[in-house]
Formats: sequence, C-alpha cells, structure tokens
Amino acid sequence: MVVSDVHNLAFYKKTRRGGVVKVVRELYLRDGIPCGSNACSECSSNLTGSVSFEDRKDRDGKWLDDLSGDSNQMYLVFDTNVLIQNIDLVEDPAIQNVIILQTVLSEVRHRSLPIFKRVKDLISEKRKFHLFMNEFSKQTYSIQKPKETPNDFKDRLIRLATKFYQSHLPSVKTVLISNDMANREKAIDEEIPVKSLKEFVLELHPELTDKLSSDNSSSLPSSAAIYEDHQPLSKLKSGVKSGRLFQGSFQASRYNPFEGHVFLEDKQVFIHGKLHVNRACQDDVVAIEMLPESEWKSFYETTVDDDDDEQSSKNVNEDEEEKIPKKKRKKKNTSEVAPCAKVVGIIKRTWRPLCGALEQSVVKSGVSHLFKPADSRFPKVRIETRQYQALLGNRIIVVIDAWPKDSKFPLGHYTRNLGKIGVKSTENEVLLLEHDIPHQPFSDNVLSCLPSLPWIISKEEREQRLDLTGFDICSVDPPGCTDIDDALHCRDIGDGLYEVGVHIADVSHFIRPGTAIDEEAKNRCTSVYLSDKRIDMVPTLLSSNLCSLREGVERFAFSVIWQLDQDANIKHTKCTKSIIKSRRAFTYGEAQMMIDDNTQQSDLANGLRTLNSLAKKLKARRLEQGALLLASPEIRFHVDSETHDPIEVKRKELMETNSLVEEFMLLANITTARITHENFSECACLRRHPAPPSSNFDNLIKAAKMKGLDIKANSAKELADSFSTISSLNLGRLDILLRIIATRCMMQAVYFASAFVPQPDFVHYGLATPIYTHFTSPIRRYADIMVHRLLAFVIGADVSFPSMLDPKHVQNICNTINYRHRMAQYASRASVALHTELYFRSRREVREGHVLMVRRNALIVLVMHYGLETPMYFPKELTSAGDVVFDENEPSVSVKGHKFMMLDEIQVEISVDRTDEQHPKIVLKLVSPIVPGLSPDDADTIKEQLKTPTD
Repeated sequence: MVVSDVHNLAFYKKTRRGGVVKVVRELYLRDGIPCGSNACSECSSNLTGSVSFEDRKDRDGKWLDDLSGDSNQMYLVFDTNVLIQNIDLVEDPAIQNVIILQTVLSEVRHRSLPIFKRVKDLISEKRKFHLFMNEFSKQTYSIQKPKETPNDFKDRLIRLATKFYQSHLPSVKTVLISNDMANREKAIDEEIPVKSLKEFVLELHPELTDKLSSDNSSSLPSSAAIYEDHQPLSKLKSGVKSGRLFQGSFQASRYNPFEGHVFLEDKQVFIHGKLHVNRACQDDVVAIEMLPESEWKSFYETTVDDDDDEQSSKNVNEDEEEKIPKKKRKKKNTSEVAPCAKVVGIIKRTWRPLCGALEQSVVKSGVSHLFKPADSRFPKVRIETRQYQALLGNRIIVVIDAWPKDSKFPLGHYTRNLGKIGVKSTENEVLLLEHDIPHQPFSDNVLSCLPSLPWIISKEEREQRLDLTGFDICSVDPPGCTDIDDALHCRDIGDGLYEVGVHIADVSHFIRPGTAIDEEAKNRCTSVYLSDKRIDMVPTLLSSNLCSLREGVERFAFSVIWQLDQDANIKHTKCTKSIIKSRRAFTYGEAQMMIDDNTQQSDLANGLRTLNSLAKKLKARRLEQGALLLASPEIRFHVDSETHDPIEVKRKELMETNSLVEEFMLLANITTARITHENFSECACLRRHPAPPSSNFDNLIKAAKMKGLDIKANSAKELADSFSTISSLNLGRLDILLRIIATRCMMQAVYFASAFVPQPDFVHYGLATPIYTHFTSPIRRYADIMVHRLLAFVIGADVSFPSMLDPKHVQNICNTINYRHRMAQYASRASVALHTELYFRSRREVREGHVLMVRRNALIVLVMHYGLETPMYFPKELTSAGDVVFDENEPSVSVKGHKFMMLDEIQVEISVDRTDEQHPKIVLKLVSPIVPGLSPDDADTIKEQLKTPTD
C-alpha cells in the first residue's frame, strides 16, 4: 500500500478567549486499501471469506431489484441509522458479508458508545464483517460541498463507497441498506442497488422479521393522542437554564411504572399518574415542570396489579379518586403533601433490553401482542411477532424502540428466547440479564494472566514485604466462605497497649493495570451473591485460592496495623505490604464459641477476646457520634443438593463476632481513606453516603407517631438517638420494623474521586464519619483494588499505577462501579424473590405480616420470617363500590370499615398464584382480621388447618 495523495483539511476553531483560529491538518489518502473480499484478485487482504455467485443481471447488465437467493452471496452496506436502530437484527448469525464503512462506524461511536462496541465486536473474519476505511481511500474520498448538510454529506460518502464496491467487484452484488427514503431515491438515481431493511429481511430472511425495530411513526391520527407532545431539546435546555424546568433521572415506583420521583438537589419531586409521567421510563433523564401546590399529592398512592391492563393505562390516581363517594373523601392536609411535577420532555432515553414474557392474547392469530417485563418499574411493551404460539410460555428479551404519543404502551421488538418459564436455569438467566450482570466464563485472554501452579513466593518478594507468618492471625467469615479477603490479629505489647492488625488479600499484586484480567475486573466491578451461587469478579484461582487468606498457607497481604490503648484509642498507625499465614479460618459461630469458652486460654483465644472487647468500645463510640444501626430482613435458603431447589428458609442470625469483624473493617476503611486523601487530595477513591432529604422521613415519622413514638430525623445523631430511646422500651418487632422503614428512607452510598466533591460532602451519613472508603474486600470489589493501588503509592511499595493519579480517570471508573454495585444489589434481592416463589410453589403457609405502607388499592405487607415484601391488592369490586377509603393524611385505608395503618400486625396466607403460567406470582390473602371481600371465604378454616408457625 502506498500513499498516493495528501490533502490539507482546514477548519476554524474558537479559542477559550473567544477568538477564532484556523486549523490545518494533513489527510493522507491511500491506494489499495483492502476491500476485504476473497473474490478480489487485486487486494492483498482476505477478511470476509465471501462466496462469489452467478450474476443476477438483466440483458442490459443491470442488477435485478429482487434479492432472491442466498444473502451470503452478496455484500451489504448498512447506513448509520440501520445499525443503531436494528443492532439486534444485525448481530444475528444469519447476517454476514457486511461492509462497515469508516464513516458509519465513526457516526455510531459519536451517537451511541454501547452500540459502537457491539459493532466493533462484529468486525471479524469469523462473522464476515469487514471495516473499510473509505475516508482514507483515494477512490472513495470526498469533501463536503457548499450548502451540503453534514448528514447529506455522510449519506453521499456511503453511496460513494457502495458504488466503489460495484465497480471494484462487478461479480458480486453490493446492496445499500437504508431506511432513509431520500437516501434511497438518490441511490436509485445513481444506479446503486438499494433496499430498506424491512424489504431486505422480508425477501431473504423472513425469520428475522420479529427483530425489526418498530416503526416510530404514529399509528393513529393526532386527534387520538393520549399524551402531550415532548418539548424539543433546545426548549428543554433553555427552560432548565432559566429555572422554569428542572432536570433529573426518573425513578419509577417498584409497584407502579406510572408513578415515580425525580431527585433534585434539595428535594424529592413526585410524579403521579400516566399523563404526568408522559412516557418516561425508569432511569430516563427527564425535564419536569412543577405543578401548582393545589395539585400536590402525598407520596405514592397506588400500585399497579399485573393483571389490571385498564388501570395501567389510566391516570390511576385521578380515576380512583373519582370512584370515592364525595361524602367519604377527606380534605387534604396541605402541610403533608409532597412537591409534584409533570414530565414535559425526555432529555436522554436509557432504554435497555427487557426480560419478561408475552401476555395471553385474545386474538392468537394476530401479530400484535403485549409483553410484560419482569422489572415492574417498566410498563408493558407492544411488539409484533409471528411466533406467538412458539414464544408463549417462554421468557424472552424485548427492546423498546419508540413510544408515540398516541400509543397506550411503548413499541418494541423481540430479540431472543431464553427458555421455558419456571425452569430455574431460565429464571436465573433472566435475573442476570435483567440486571446487566456480566456472567460469561472468563475468556482465554483473562485466564492467560493468571500465575501458573504451583505458586511459590520468590526470595525477592519476601525481602520486599514484612514477614508476619509468625503472628497468631485468623479469619472470621460465614460458613462455606471460600473467598476470604480479610484476617486479624491482636497481641498485648505492654504499657497498656495492644497491637491490632487487619490483613487484606493483596489482589493488586496479581492484577496489573492494563492487562486483560484488569479490564475484566474493571468491567464486572463486583462479585454478585445470589441465593444459590456466586458470580466472581476475578477467576476462581485468585478468589478462592491464591488471594484467599486460607488457613495454614502463606499469602500476600496489605496490612494496616495500629497500636490501641485499652479504650480503643489509636496511638500509632502503620500500612505495609506483608506475608501472612493464617492460624485458623473461623466461622462466626466457631469464633463466638471460642470467645465464650473461658477454658480456652491460647494466644489465639485471648486475642479474639481482646478484639471483641475493643470492638465493643469502637462501636459504642460510633453510636455516640450518631452512627445508625438499621435493619433489613435478610434470609438464607437451604437448597436441595441435587435439584438446587429451596427446601428451607432461615433468617440470618447475627452474633458478637459479626460486629467484631465489622468494627475493625470499618476502622481500616476509615484509616486508609484518611491516609490516601491526605497524600493525594484530588484522586483519592472515596465513598460517601449523602444525607437524605427531610421529606424522606415523613412516612417513618408518621408510622412512629401512630404507635405513640416520637422520631426526630433532622440529623443522623437525632435519628440514632430516637432509635436508641425506642430500643430501651423493648418493643421487639416494632423496633425492627421502624428501622427497616428507616432503611428505605436512605440515599444510595456512592464512590467518587475526591477532586469532584467538596470535602464537607465527603461525610458518610449512616456511619457518621467525615471520610470513608472501601479497602477490605479487593477479591469482590474493584474499588478496593483502586484504593490498594493508591495506598501502595503512598508507602512507596508500588508506583506502577500512574492512571490512579488522574482524577478524571478515577471518577469515570467510580461511575461504572456505582452502577454495577447497584445492579448487583438488585440482582441479589431478585434472587431472594425468585427462590421465595420457588419455595412456595408446592406449599402454602399462614404467617405474621406487618403493613409497611398503605396505598389506595393495596397494602404493602412485610412477612419478616421470609423477608418477603409484596402488595396485597384489594379486589376491584370493593374499590368500584366505594368500600375502600384512602386517607392520605394519616396515611390509612379503610376496607368495609376496617382501618389499616402502617405497622399494623395481620395474619396472611402465602401461596403462589399460577393461574397465568406466564406470570406466576406470590399472593397474600388476609386471614386475620377477617374482612368480607378481602379475606377468603374459608378464612376461619384456613386458620384452623394451617396453624401459624412461630417465627
């Protein structure tokens, strides 16, 4: 290949001071850029492996319009919009011999980085996708014409490249695929074979029709519009700038996609009803306009029943209120309503592939069907498919394409069949895909980064580390833990001082920056713990072997060692790379037994007792400073060893040793946060927990007030003191329930680079500490690896991580970590919900439940024994007859005269409703108190037959 020409490209650029400078760049054009075809005798490259075929031309030598035959015997050139809007179809293995133009790939990268990465993955000899650098080829290069728009210029470059392939490879038909009518008309004028994607698919790949992106055009006349028009982006930006509009991320209610809220800097703004949500979906960045105070409502008021199509297509709040007889309505207390707004525009869509199932259709022979997402925060999606009978009863993936203003539901297309509903492997796959959890096996490139076995510590490595193998070090973890990333030691060093060490697996020694294993860990960000398995962040050789601080073997560690006095005050701190050899890998129960057994007087036993004593003092000091002790109903499933189905459910029990480990891990995290920030004030990777808006606590304060309790929440200290007072009253479950509700009031803790947040905002609200990070779990968290790398800089142990000194780089990784951690939490909860549903498929029980929240059409009930939280819907007959009266001021709801309030204790029957095999779900039925129309007819019999087990 030789350079045949050099072009000077000139353009003008504004300077920071407002001036204009002329920039000239040289563009080197080349002859002989490979076309990528093995049908070509001129090019030296052989990338696509395309098969040539007999000419399909008419007598005049022109190509026939029809594409009948094998599509693998022609070349396809996709324009930008086809790739972006139909990437799912393009990725299908049936699509081959595609020429990706440099012009198209650059525009895809500019418009959608995720799709750009998917297109890049397709460019390979195996898939027969070839990247042609048309803008560097002399035969296909051009400059923009006067008055030619950038879009028209790019379309012309695409046609020019397609025409080049026509002349360069006359024996193989090259077809331009474009959905742009104007572009197709120009291609026809230039005698370029061209088809819309739909025409191409219908002629050659009708089996892929379902994967076509839905038509964005309205299907009904404008007079039938359901929603208001979204304002144009320019108007939204000016509105936000002027303060007339506000921008934020829409967070839908977990029980109703047509209710949600947007967090602004100083408040939480609620959006009620379908019309006000105005086609916004979970995580969309929206522009909102505040409503007059007369239209403000109180938080979330309704839930949407999966079976209630009509309700999900209405402004449910307004409709339900109209059904309440005026004499039963109560006047709003304006002091207890929340700010409300409506969505006036979408700034950024964040639609993602959705897992779920088709709903039963009345017209089974039709092509239009409703899809119900597994994530209840998303509305149903209308898709067109000719595979209804084959897909019914399966979990499938659907992508939303558009939501016209005249469509009750968003429009989308089917992409993939995951398998039969109810099969555990299918449901687990849905769970992982729905939460965007990377879970594929580690690639060969990643595995090649692992050290070979047997792994031996070299003499040089020993000399560079502090040898702690002679210390009485032990680990304390849950039963069955194999990824042991922390261990402790404690010894009396005289003068009333104790040496306490926290030793953390030195994962950063094995994961070097820029390697394939580092990139994979950076993408996964965290290990994900499901009810029946763990998805590791790093390969098993590291997580359960070389990095795991197992009993009786030497391991690399990063140690934080303090000298503490008898009151747990820090007198001296040291951080060092070390080599340790754990004496014992305890479970929490085993460590607790050793502490409690006074006959055991070994150095290890006495060290544990001292650690336990110091931990209690550290905890008391944290609580005095305002740290919160909140609660969540955590449960553990015991599964059948062969079927892996849940056969028993138990709540997790906490012991003193849980607190022992927690306190010293917190101390290590706080210590390393201070050290890294003191030495690198802009690039420290820290973790903050913002204080919640005061309005978040309104329901908690109301719930406590109903029980005659007073909770103040103006600060973490006030909230902690309130709970301390409540605990002293020995209220048992009421105390726990209030703490669970308080947990729901909290903001999400997030990682950040210290340069991007003012230091007063570093505070961790829940822990009541001014600075915090994560250092103690590098096997399962990438953030901890980042902290290890920066701390290694500080102590001079390793300076091979220069990217850690770039605040922007650190912040970008933190953004990814925050997303992955949030998804991992959701996946863990979804796994518990899945196993709970599997557990109840073959049984039903009566259990004690508590009303966590009241809605206009349901009670949100927590069954603490199973950690189960689910709505108990009121039958439509009761709501339509006016027998359900919602009082938003208390809040409470009365059903046939029986009032239900937050924290009320009730008895419920738990079972699984499998009437609709597409959507089996856990249902609760009220057994006590008995309310006609809400309780089953045989409630008394059920109570007698199913004795309520003791929790």
